[in-house]
Amino acid sequence: MAVIRPYVEADRERVYDICVRTGNDGADATDRFARPRLLAEIYAGPYLALSPELAWVIDAGDGAIGYLLGVADTAAFETESERSWWPALRAEYPLDSAAIGSPDRRLVELIHRPPRTAPPVSGDFPAHLHVDLLPEAQGTGLGASLIRTLCAALTNRGVLGVHLGVSGTNTRAIGFYEHLGFTRLRGEYGVSADEIVFGLALGS
Repeated sequence: MAVIRPYVEADRERVYDICVRTGNDGADATDRFARPRLLAEIYAGPYLALSPELAWVIDAGDGAIGYLLGVADTAAFETESERSWWPALRAEYPLDSAAIGSPDRRLVELIHRPPRTAPPVSGDFPAHLHVDLLPEAQGTGLGASLIRTLCAALTNRGVLGVHLGVSGTNTRAIGFYEHLGFTRLRGEYGVSADEIVFGLALGS
């Protein structure tokens, strides 16, 4: 029976694998990139390095089949990532290490120019999260339990809100977050057209 438990360092490679296998709007992204591990270095690595206390996995008995990664203070996390996470990756993957226009180039550019969260978002919803589940973990209620686990931990820390970004084409994820009570942030939040940013107030 699958259970939710805190992340431990031995889970890193399984988390990286899940990140890649769900990196195409929830489907496997392995074949989209020459170096698919870059996806995990961007979307999982800094969280495991800098905020492991807010990471959980769904363990099916023989390893993780899903995970949630969170941070309590997005602005501080982005500043620390710039200081201690991105420099080594930039040295390993210079901008000219991937052909212009290729999918890998987009990832390399994210390493060199990671986006910063708009201040209204990080001000009103300072925490943020990423959650990814393999097909065998989907539809089980465990994804919702992961988010409730994080929200409880954030509330205990006095955090007032949490946000997340979803591709505008990922209809399954959009419906999932709306079902959990997340609302789309618009207007003054300056959300980009190709990504939907959801927010959830905590502790109210």
